[in-house]
Amino acid sequence: MGASAGSPGVEVAVSKTNTSCSGIDHHMENLDSPADLADKAGSTAGVPPYRLASNENVLATLTVDLNAQLHFGDGLLALTGQRLLARSDEGEWNEWVLTPEMSVHASDQAGVGTLDLRDGQGLRQRWHYTLVQQAAALRLVRQFEQRAVAAAVQTDLPVDGAALADADPELQGSPSTWVLLRLGRFARPYRRQLLIGLVLTLASTAATLVPPYLTIPLMDDILIPFQNGQPIESGEVLMYLGALLVAALLGWGLGWARTYLLALVSERMGADLRTATYEHLLTLPLDYFGNKRTGDLMARIGSETDRINVFLSLHALDFINDILMIAMTAVILVSINPLLALVTLVPLPFIAWMIHVVRDRLRTGFEKIDRVWGEVTNVLADTIPGIRVVKAFAQEKREAERFREANLHNLKVNDRLNRTWSLFTPTVSLLTEIGLLVVWAFGIWQVARNNITVGVLTAFIAYIGRFYTRLDSMSRIVSVTQKAAAGAKRIFDILDHVSNVPEPVDPQPLTAVVGRIEMKGLGFRYGSRAVIRNLDLDIRPGEMIGLVGHSGSGKSTLVNLICRFYDVSDGAIEVDGTDIRRFAVTDYRRHVGLVLQEPFLFFGTIAQNIAYGKPGATRAEIVAAARAAHAHEFILRLPHGYDSLVGERGQGLSGGERQRISIARALLIDPRILILDEATSAVDTETEKEIQKALDNLVQGRTTIAIAHRLSTLRKADRLVVMDRGEIVEVGPHDDLMARQGAYWRLYQAQARQVDDEGESPAPLPTHAAHPAGDA
Repeated sequence: MGASAGSPGVEVAVSKTNTSCSGIDHHMENLDSPADLADKAGSTAGVPPYRLASNENVLATLTVDLNAQLHFGDGLLALTGQRLLARSDEGEWNEWVLTPEMSVHASDQAGVGTLDLRDGQGLRQRWHYTLVQQAAALRLVRQFEQRAVAAAVQTDLPVDGAALADADPELQGSPSTWVLLRLGRFARPYRRQLLIGLVLTLASTAATLVPPYLTIPLMDDILIPFQNGQPIESGEVLMYLGALLVAALLGWGLGWARTYLLALVSERMGADLRTATYEHLLTLPLDYFGNKRTGDLMARIGSETDRINVFLSLHALDFINDILMIAMTAVILVSINPLLALVTLVPLPFIAWMIHVVRDRLRTGFEKIDRVWGEVTNVLADTIPGIRVVKAFAQEKREAERFREANLHNLKVNDRLNRTWSLFTPTVSLLTEIGLLVVWAFGIWQVARNNITVGVLTAFIAYIGRFYTRLDSMSRIVSVTQKAAAGAKRIFDILDHVSNVPEPVDPQPLTAVVGRIEMKGLGFRYGSRAVIRNLDLDIRPGEMIGLVGHSGSGKSTLVNLICRFYDVSDGAIEVDGTDIRRFAVTDYRRHVGLVLQEPFLFFGTIAQNIAYGKPGATRAEIVAAARAAHAHEFILRLPHGYDSLVGERGQGLSGGERQRISIARALLIDPRILILDEATSAVDTETEKEIQKALDNLVQGRTTIAIAHRLSTLRKADRLVVMDRGEIVEVGPHDDLMARQGAYWRLYQAQARQVDDEGESPAPLPTHAAHPAGDA
């Protein structure tokens, strides 16, 4: 029952300072009064009596039927006058004593409701529930509101409407650099290699620190005595020079092994990150993609993961090396001369302060750059797939101008960031030069007072050069780190998004489907807008149902619910007597075939597109499906037959040819439930006849639900279901509905007049009585 991300469609914010519930007033009209609620709930309302004080009553309850992973559960939330009690799926109870700064937020989107408990510190707890429980959630919100207002009046608290927004972490600024630590989950499989790399880094850094230390005896014991007239000991010189060579070779070898090993690990971590992001993206519901641009998602999975990969493979390694170098150098400096070491570290606090200040600006700037770059890729993602439309309407200059404007915006944002960065880098370099000057001055003074030798000062200067070089390198890594942090945030925005079509905790196996579909009290809302209301329909196995109605009547939404692209807000859809939410999503959809108005074909061969739903299909199965879809003849006329390449989105084929390949694709998986969504509306009459022959083969023995504006295409439907404003208004065969002269009759007459105006005559629907009309 932990916190998880959500995308609220409608939000209700209630606190001691805010007594309005914008956007849900229409839900409140039929809610019970507190007295009525108490009568209905009883004194405990599912809460064990021993958990309540003698004078404590339950004001509202909410069945929490989804857990944190959006799997079905059996939790409970209860509000009393003093506390909020919560029972998890495992039966564990938690409680929160209500305080004046606490608030409750309710939100919902596409079948999943969210209830947040917040206080002055931010989000305390989050619960999820299906929208079947929405009325109970709103009751709990209202009761909390009344309790909060009463408490505010009694304590005479001031009103501060901005408090809730300040406490909302989703409204806070840019993410901290610590978001990069979340990449640790992708490092776990490579713990052993990373440990070896860390040891190699430590050893190579130590090896590079040996040469400056050897300059002390070279200066004090060999060169300065030689200048004073003493002879040079050749063996001693060779020993020191040999040690310098060994240290150099050792540092080179260890550095090469470290860089190569950690580069391999970082490349694999980057590949795992891309794969995990894409795989998670495929599990997200349709409404997520409806709110995102293709170019933006492509940029996240492509350029953002590449940026993180570069950071891991190069800059993170340099950063660790710099930290080790600075730490080990500081220890050596202090061991040689503590006072001189203290002078050496004077500029360090100023550099650290600058890094802290600039880091926040860079973090914000790189997030803006990411968003603006998404605008650039969005133009490309829009224009390149739609190039035929661009050329058809001669809009090349317009699209070029769109790209130029997006590119110019990207340039301006980068320029603003570069102004900050261009000042920061030279300033750090200046401070390091000043630090080096201070060391020279203080060191000469110490040598003049005979407190240190020339060799010690020389070693100090060598170490200081490395110390400040690493410090300067670390300051430059700030830029790369903030870029990687901004990219990681955008990646985890995808990974943290939880699908609102939850998988059941214990899915029921689905091996064979008969095809009976029952809809009981069906309701669905997009946010606060009700699209389906109180819908009841029983579809028998093998029956063909035609869905008709004006645009916006809810036909496509009903089909989406049957396919479980969304979950119902109220009621249930049962297949063969089992709620479809009890099946694993993948298992269920394998038994549902879908033929869309605009068939989508992938870049590849004809055979690959037909076998998309069944990749292991044999060539004989593919050809059989194409024959049944009346596609075999035109496929053989192509240059390479079934091995002919199809362009992106089916370029090179006509609309009717693409549709028949789509039908063959549906036939190959042999679904027991078939959905036809305007399968013939975008083709001419002759092509429609060919497609209709293919559809006749497709619907044989399957439970079929067909949507069509062209009523003549539903001539073989057993029953017609007429929808209006999300409700079923008529059900029955064509002849019965025409005799009633109701909603269907008006639709048919209106379409007949339209066809007559175009100089044609409508094709009559045949009289048949395959099945008697059922109740809606």
